[in-house]
Formats: sequence, structure tokens, C-alpha cells
Amino acid sequence: GGAKCIFVPKAPIPLMVQKSDGGFGYDSTDMAALKHRTQTVGAKRIICITDYSQADHFKMCFSAAKMIGWVDPSTHKLEHIGFGTVQGEDGKRFKTRSGDTVRLVDLLDEAVNRMEISLKERIGEGKANITLDEVPETASALGYGAVKYFDLRRNPTTNYIFSYNDMLETNGDTAIYLLYAHARLESICTKGKEKHNVDVDELIKANKATIVVGHPAERNLTLQLQMFADMIESTLDDLFPYHVCEFVYNVSTAVSKFVNQCRVLDSPEMESRLLLCRATAIVMRQCFELLGIRPVMRI
Repeated sequence: GGAKCIFVPKAPIPLMVQKSDGGFGYDSTDMAALKHRTQTVGAKRIICITDYSQADHFKMCFSAAKMIGWVDPSTHKLEHIGFGTVQGEDGKRFKTRSGDTVRLVDLLDEAVNRMEISLKERIGEGKANITLDEVPETASALGYGAVKYFDLRRNPTTNYIFSYNDMLETNGDTAIYLLYAHARLESICTKGKEKHNVDVDELIKANKATIVVGHPAERNLTLQLQMFADMIESTLDDLFPYHVCEFVYNVSTAVSKFVNQCRVLDSPEMESRLLLCRATAIVMRQCFELLGIRPVMRI
């Protein structure tokens, strides 16, 4: 006999669930996976993540599943998220000089190596709050975080140019900038406890945590934090992690304005502002966790 196909309305070609020689291809395995997850597992929401060029294929699979009766549009939600191509500085698909595909582990190792060099230079210049022994662990957090954030901060369906220089920048929309902002907040809280005897954690435990918003920079920061729930809703709706990236970047820029315009330590508002620092750091760590980025307390 011939091949077994499913003809989806308006699709240019049918789904071939079994070839004429009895073999099975991607159409077969993807339809089998849909059947298993809807009929056996009982999944109500299925998210397929592949190269964006497979969008039409999954649209056909989803339509076929509805035609067969595996999926009820009123109770099931089937989604495809396509990701773009990582390109080199020349705008072509990112490869090694020999033309081989670049391994992710090599990208991560290189990012960590560059951060180790940068951190050792900062220590030599007296600009770091870590020791040489802490460099490897800190560099790993910064390097891995930089690569992840650089990939997640944009719409996944678009192509982008891979650049170590851009992703390891200490200013701008990078994980390095965000992690430095977080570490700065924790440093302020530590100094508040060690030099001014104000322990933020004890204030919270004693139920004395009161934040008074007065300065415009304080108001701006608190308003940014209030948008956390809306950001989560947006992310759950379209499944794009760049919402989290955009939110935590906006929080970080608000942090920069706050600490530059509002004196925290040894000020009449010290307790309130230290609490705001800690609240902001907690929210940032939640974002880092969602993005798979490990925060550091000191840099």
C-alpha cells in the first residue's frame, strides 16, 4: 500500500504518519508524542520549543490533533515557540574558524575565562570586594549568567549576533550590570549591619519593616517593584522570558538612580532605605532564579 497521510485543510502538504515502505519520520513521532501527552499523560497545555523554521510543521500537527479528536480547544492549549539563529560578527551562522558548529560548553568556558581575567584586574586595582580565592566561583556565576541573559533578553524568534564584548559589558542591558547592581544592594545592607548596627533581617523578624517613600528615586524604584506580578502574568501568557529580563533591567536602572540620589547609610531614613534595598535584592534574586542565573553577594 501507499503512505498513510493526514490532510490538514489549507496546508500545502499532508502529514505523513507512515511512509509507503512502512517507515516513520518526524511527522509520525510528533503526532505520537501529541497522542501520548494528551491521551495518556493528560496534559492540558503543551509547549514545543524548536527552531522557528518548524512553525508550520507544528501548526499542522496541532490542527491534525484537533481533527482526530485528541484535543479539545476549550480545554487544551498547544503552543510552539521558535528560536532564531545565533550569528557571528559577519552575520552568518555562528561557527568556529574551521567551519565547525560552536559547542555551548566552549562558549561558557570562554565567558568564564574572560570574567576571571577582569575580576583579577579589579582586585589588582583595589576595586573588588572579593579575594583571589573567590574569583573562580564568582567568575562562573558572572560568565554563565552573561551567556544565558544575552540569549534570553530578546524575542526568541529573532536572529542575533553573538558578541563576548557586548554580553560582558558592565554597563547596559547585560547580566553583569544586573549582578553588580544586586551585589551593591547587598553590600549596603552589610555595611548597615556592621557599621551602623541596623540589621535588616532582624527588623523584618521583629515585624518592624516599614518602608517610607519620599524621594522621587525611591518612588520610581518601588513602582518598578510593583510591576513584578504583571511581568509574571505576561511571561505566563506568551512564554517569552525577555519580559523577566526587561523587568529586572528596569529595576537595576532604578536601583542605580536610587543609590546615587538617596543617601542610605547614616541618614534619617536609613532603616526604611535599607529595607527597600533588601526588598529590591529579594525581587532581583527571584528574577535571577527564573532566568537560571546564580546571584553573587559580593563582586
